Amino acid sequence: MKTIRLQAGDWVVVCDGRKALILENIGDEMFPNLRTRESHQQDNPKTSEQGADRPGRVHESMGASRSGVEQTDWHDQAEQDFLTALAKRMDAAVQSGEPERLIVIAPPRALGVLRNAYSAALRKALAGEIDKDYTHLPVYEIEQRLAAKKA
Repeated sequence: MKTIRLQAGDWVVVCDGRKALILENIGDEMFPNLRTRESHQQDNPKTSEQGADRPGRVHESMGASRSGVEQTDWHDQAEQDFLTALAKRMDAAVQSGEPERLIVIAPPRALGVLRNAYSAALRKALAGEIDKDYTHLPVYEIEQRLAAKKA
């Protein structure tokens, strides 16, 4: 496991497809002290509550057969849009010089979406990634986990 050293002024971004916390370390490497800078959340109901239509049907050009068309997963699309917007926010912060370094903590699926949206400047500022879901944890427990395991 790669050790992630949390320095003063680093941002820790804890997110999933629905919620994001941007935390700033005002402590040091040995004793992190995370303070909430921003909190983002979206209301994203299930796909069945967002779409009212049945899945579409396709008529074959020859014969009388028909096939079903997969329904759009609006819930998944909203999660991807949320994570892409978060990556743009992190990029804007890095471009303006707010944090010098970032650490991203997200479930593996969310990390995949974020990585596709990272800019070159954001990749350079990225100090590390942790593939865990910490969005349900209070800030003091995130501090403890970062200090105890170093990831």
